[in-house]
Amino acid sequence: MIPNVLTIAGTDPTGGAGIQADLKSFSAMGAYGMSVITAVVAQNTCGVRSFESLEPSFVADQIDAVFDDVRVDAVKIGMIATAGIAEAIADRLIHYEAKIVVLDPVMVAKSGDRLLLPEAIDVLRDRLIPLATLITPNLPEAGVLLDGDDPDTLEEMPEAAAGLLALGCEWALLKGGHLVSEESIDILAGPDGIIELRAPRITTRNTHGTGCTLAAAIAALLPRFPMEESVRQAKAYLGEALAHADRLDVGHGHGPVHHFHTWWPDEAARS
Repeated sequence: MIPNVLTIAGTDPTGGAGIQADLKSFSAMGAYGMSVITAVVAQNTCGVRSFESLEPSFVADQIDAVFDDVRVDAVKIGMIATAGIAEAIADRLIHYEAKIVVLDPVMVAKSGDRLLLPEAIDVLRDRLIPLATLITPNLPEAGVLLDGDDPDTLEEMPEAAAGLLALGCEWALLKGGHLVSEESIDILAGPDGIIELRAPRITTRNTHGTGCTLAAAIAALLPRFPMEESVRQAKAYLGEALAHADRLDVGHGHGPVHHFHTWWPDEAARS
């Protein structure tokens, strides 16, 4: 059965992050994608110019429209923007008893622009994280959620991951992309303990939307596979999407990863 997966997030006009990246990732992982928009973002590969968050009641109406009509097998949450939207999402997920929830706590864009208002952090921590099957923060996001310094070494990551679990989620994937190392090292913490996941670090400037892409891929896989296998498959997919990202020519900043690298042959292969 093809899973139906819902993303709740903001937009990206250039298609590399947010709702657009999520839908591409769902499709690449063999899932049917649906979307609820929380904010309309004016951004490109160079940065965020501005965003307009939607009314929480309208975000709730969108969620109701999906759940009232469609079987939802998993939910991925990205940019929530405001405390009111976070509250609305939490209320509706509780109402519909959502079973699989992957929360990517989007706070700052790749360009450094803030995408989450400060007053929303407590609601994210107290209302949404306890509903999550999995949260996927990077190191700076983990520092904010834990109200402390960013973990900045591999040795600090297991303790930080355990701290994230204590916030009430079932699993936590602490992403080590900010580490200075030859490998991309993530820590998966959950009922089975601590699992270290290593992958080659891909050298490319096209890294826009990597967090969205990884979390969305995991959400698309979880209805069919256990957590560790879903995360490993999603990391492998993202690694290949990064490795083929330079085949794209999109923008002058941090371009997108290649979500459809498997299905789009390059010019060399066609000649």
